[in-house]
Amino acid sequence: MELRHLRYFVAVAETESLTLAAKSKLHTSQPSLSRQIRDLEAEIGARLMTRTARGIELTAAGRAFLDHARVVLLQVEAASEAARRVVHPAKPCFSMGFLTGHELTWMPEALRILRDELPNIDVMISSQSSPLLADGLSKGKIDAAFLRREKGVPGLVFRLLVKEPLMVILPSDHPLAALKTISPRDLVGEAFVAVSNTAPVLRKVIDNYLKRSGVNITPAHEADHVTMGMSLIVSARGVGLLPAYAQNFLFSSVTSRPLKGTAPTVDLVLGYRKSNQSPILKLFLSRLDELMARVSKKAQ
Repeated sequence: MELRHLRYFVAVAETESLTLAAKSKLHTSQPSLSRQIRDLEAEIGARLMTRTARGIELTAAGRAFLDHARVVLLQVEAASEAARRVVHPAKPCFSMGFLTGHELTWMPEALRILRDELPNIDVMISSQSSPLLADGLSKGKIDAAFLRREKGVPGLVFRLLVKEPLMVILPSDHPLAALKTISPRDLVGEAFVAVSNTAPVLRKVIDNYLKRSGVNITPAHEADHVTMGMSLIVSARGVGLLPAYAQNFLFSSVTSRPLKGTAPTVDLVLGYRKSNQSPILKLFLSRLDELMARVSKKAQ
């Protein structure tokens, strides 16, 4: 598998057309593009897309593969920038961290703002759990991070980006999927997939919500991250509570339902070290309202 296979696949998935992807995005011929997609499918061992009267549609395997392919390409871009920084060490460098799963939403607009203002800087990207990001900020390894409001890390400042409502994630053919909204009591007796202590802030929000709701649920499994949670929900035919951004990673066999009543929320914040005097950080913070407006507009 080569990077061009991933780039070609993502381009076709985004345009929903082999013809448009070949001409407008990839500047190659349609037969050549079709061969590359077939080679990718042969390498993976699964059909990723099908032709329909409306164009190209992703299969269940294709939808599962798409988000991972996008993350790989983003990480390759970050790796390339890191290599260029070694070759040109005189360039100012700015390090950003992202809570795994939020890169697709926040990274493109954050990079656009930085490069519009400061085209000659190097931006280094990392994707980690929230506690590790907070630790990186505290130690000065990361300038700014998109993470949870972690406790016990003195010297950090958090600015609210968005309050993410929790949703129920469950198999598409689960009996509870027939409901428009799901209450905490509906989850009693189900194989509950909990969030592990690698995400302590989210874990506490979920635990407190269930406690306030008067239900006692013993987790059948614990997941360290979103994709692991999805896999456990599918394999165990279980249910789980995850922030709304998890909908970006839904398999075709998994769906989401809102919670009945007022759903609890978990904060996504931008964190930075108060003592960090980086002029790039100062500029980025001055454009934070614009960043939030851009991301909100794209989500509509």
